[in-house]
Amino acid sequence: MARVPAIAVWVRNLLFAGLALLAVLVGQVLLWRAPLEKADATSLPAQDPEVLAVAREVDAAFSEAWSAAGETPAPSAEDLTVLRRLSLALFGTVPSFEEIRLARQIPSERRIDWWLERAFRDQRFGDYVAERFVRVCAGTEAGPFLVFRRRRFVEWWSEQLRRNRPYDDVVRSLISSTGSWTTEPETNFVTREVVSKTGPDEARLAARVSRAFLGIRLDCVECHDDFLEGKWEQEDFHQLAAFFREASMVVTGLSDSGKGDYKVRMRGAPEERAVGEAVPFGPEWLPAEGRLRARLATWVTHPQNVSFSRTAVNRVWALLCGEPLIVPVDCVPLDDNVPAGLDLLARDFVAHGYDLQRLIRVIAKTGVFRRSSEPGKVEASSSWARFPVTRLRPEQLARSLHQASSLTTVDASSHILLRLQLEGETRDFVKRFGDRGVDEFESATATVPQRLLLMNGKLVREHTRENIIANAATRIGALARDDFSAVEAAFLAVLTRAPSPPELEHFVGLLRGSKGGERARRMGDLYWGLFNSTEFSWNH
Repeated sequence: MARVPAIAVWVRNLLFAGLALLAVLVGQVLLWRAPLEKADATSLPAQDPEVLAVAREVDAAFSEAWSAAGETPAPSAEDLTVLRRLSLALFGTVPSFEEIRLARQIPSERRIDWWLERAFRDQRFGDYVAERFVRVCAGTEAGPFLVFRRRRFVEWWSEQLRRNRPYDDVVRSLISSTGSWTTEPETNFVTREVVSKTGPDEARLAARVSRAFLGIRLDCVECHDDFLEGKWEQEDFHQLAAFFREASMVVTGLSDSGKGDYKVRMRGAPEERAVGEAVPFGPEWLPAEGRLRARLATWVTHPQNVSFSRTAVNRVWALLCGEPLIVPVDCVPLDDNVPAGLDLLARDFVAHGYDLQRLIRVIAKTGVFRRSSEPGKVEASSSWARFPVTRLRPEQLARSLHQASSLTTVDASSHILLRLQLEGETRDFVKRFGDRGVDEFESATATVPQRLLLMNGKLVREHTRENIIANAATRIGALARDDFSAVEAAFLAVLTRAPSPPELEHFVGLLRGSKGGERARRMGDLYWGLFNSTEFSWNH
C-alpha cells in the first residue's frame, strides 16, 4: 500500500483545523448579539404611588372575598417565578439565562419595575402581544385573498402597543378606519370579513365587535331570540350589524360609500326586511350624526360603557395570569355580579386614558399576581387565593425551548439567521403540536402525540444534541467552572429557578467525572429531562 506523504498529512490536518476554526467563527457570528444593558436600579423612575395605591385596593378586595369564603391565601412566590410569568405573558418565552443573571443584580423590591421598564421597550413585547390581540380581532385563518394582510395587521398592532397608544383610540381606528389594507393596516379588522366584491359580512363584524370589545356573545342570537336567559333578541344582533351596511370595497380600499339597506329574514318571518341600526344598550352614548361605523366606534369605547373597559381588563388579566377573571373571557356580565377587583381595575383603566402598559403594571404589582401556585390549604384557583397553574400554549413551548437552548437573549438584536430559525421552529412546532386558535385561554389537556412530540420530536432533539456552537447544554458543560455550576445554570436556563438540594446532588452525580463528548451527552440528557418535566410545560 502506498504511503501518504508526510506533507499531505500535514496539509490535511491543517485543512481540518482551518475548517473547524471557520465553523467556530461562523457560529460566533450567528450567536453574537449586542450585550443587554447593565442592570441598574438607580436609573429606574420612582415607583408611581397611584399604581401602588390601586394595586393595594385590588388586593384588599380579594382579601375581603377570601375572608368571606374562609380561605387562606397562598404565600408569595419567588421573584424568579414572577419574572417567568411576566416573560411568558409579554414575550411568549421563559427568561434567558442572561436576563436572569441581570435580574439577580437588582434589589428584590425593584425587580418587577426593572423587568417591565425593559419589557415595554422590547420589540418582543410588541410582536408577541400583538399576535394575541390579532387573534381576537381576526382569528388565526389566512382570511380572504388580496384584501386581508395578516402580517401587516400584526405589525400595526405591535407598533401601537410599543407606542402605548390609548386602547380606546386603537379600537376606534379598528372599527371606523377607511383606506387600503396595506397602507392603512387597521382596516384589516373589517376587510378580514370581506365575503364578496361588495364588501364585508355585516353579521360577522357584529359578532367580532361584540365578543372582542364588549365581552358579549351577541352572535348567539343571530338566528333566534335568547331562549335561556331572555336577555337578548335576534333584533338586537342585526341592529348592531346594520352599523356596517355602509362599508364597501372600492378601488382605493375600504370605504363607507354604502351598499344600501341591511336586510335579513328574521326567524319565523316569510321574507327579508330592512333592519335599521341601533345599539343593544346605552343608546345615550351613541352620537346622533356621522358615519355609521364612526358612531358605533364612539359608542363601543364610551367611558361609561363598562362592558368595554371590563372586557379589556379581563383579557389583559388572562394574558398575564393564564386565566381570565371571568370565564369565558368573552362573556362578561353587564350587571355588578363580577369578581373582586375587576371594576377597580376597569375604573382605573378608564381614568388613566386606557393605558395598557399602566394596566399591566398595576396587575403585576398586586399581591394576587405574586401568589404562589404551590398546593396547600387552597384547593382551587377560582378565588385567586393562589396563582392558577395553566398549560403553556404551543408557541410558548417552542419559544421557551429555543430560548433555553441559548445562553444569550434571542431578541431583535440577534442575528437574522437565528431569528429566522426561531420563527421557523415555532411555526413547525405549532403546526405539529396543534394551535389552540382564538380560544387561547380555555383549558386544554395534553394528548399522547403532543407528549411524544416533546419526548422524541425534532425541536427537542436538535436542542439537546452535542453542539458547542448552538446549544446551551453543550456550552454549559464545557464552560462551567464545576459540576455544581453546570447543573445550576441548566436549571436557571430551562426552569428559571435554582435546583433543590436533592436535585443538585442527583445531577452533580450524573456529571461527576465526565469529560469531552461524554460530558456533552450527559448535559444533553439533563436538558432533555428538564424540557420534558411537567414544570417546564406549565405556567405556575
